[in-house]
Amino acid sequence: MSQSYTVPVVMTLAGNDPSGGAGLQADIEAIASMGCHAAPVVTALTVQDTCDVLAVVPIDPDLVYAQARTVLNDAPVAAIKIGLLGSPANAEVIAELLEDYPHIPLILDPVLAAGGGRDFDGDALADAIRRHLLARTTVLTPNSVEARRLAPAADTLDACAQALLDTGCAHVLITGTHETTDAVVNRLYGDGRLLDSWTWERLPHDFHGSGCTLAAALAGLLAQGNELHAAVAQAQEYTWEALRGGYRIGAGQRIPNRLFWADEDGADD
Repeated sequence: MSQSYTVPVVMTLAGNDPSGGAGLQADIEAIASMGCHAAPVVTALTVQDTCDVLAVVPIDPDLVYAQARTVLNDAPVAAIKIGLLGSPANAEVIAELLEDYPHIPLILDPVLAAGGGRDFDGDALADAIRRHLLARTTVLTPNSVEARRLAPAADTLDACAQALLDTGCAHVLITGTHETTDAVVNRLYGDGRLLDSWTWERLPHDFHGSGCTLAAALAGLLAQGNELHAAVAQAQEYTWEALRGGYRIGAGQRIPNRLFWADEDGADD
């Protein structure tokens, strides 16, 4: 019997966040909001809440590989999103896997530290990302802090973007949430130059999982066949609305309301 695939599949490789604010749950919600089916591959288990990450336990690289390969052999994955890698070894094995799927768009959110400040062995992970994944990446989505860590020799964010493009990365979207500007300015680079920039109102709260939301939404939009520039713009708009409707579940950062579109009344302050 023939099968008809009507819902695009997006694979996400990321850590599990038991608070539900970031990681795989954030990705699943954002991907589903784009009308896609999420295929989650666990790269790390974490102990964390909305305040900070207390522990990270990487999944064995062979198990990461087996999870992803099994799904890729079965389903027509239309886009892949990578978040927390868990370990440099996971970056290497994921890169090996991706060699067999050069046609699938890859969105890479280079998670090097937690929102609360805990470092995820960021220097080693940054090196692994540079060596194994950037040349395969369709859109890299670092915040300004991550961009500087990935391109430490660069003296400006424009120079960081160029250095990252020089590795073979097709596009770089540097977000401005960590800068001290009145508004948030996000910049998209490609073809050796600045392609576009967007300015967003800076919201008054701190959020847990905003980077995951943006990257996963972008993966979903590309899986739906949207043109890249339009997808980048729409993913930002979706993320900003999710942050604007964010809510608090604990003592730390707010959680983006990634299902804001299903709530006619909006989230409570």
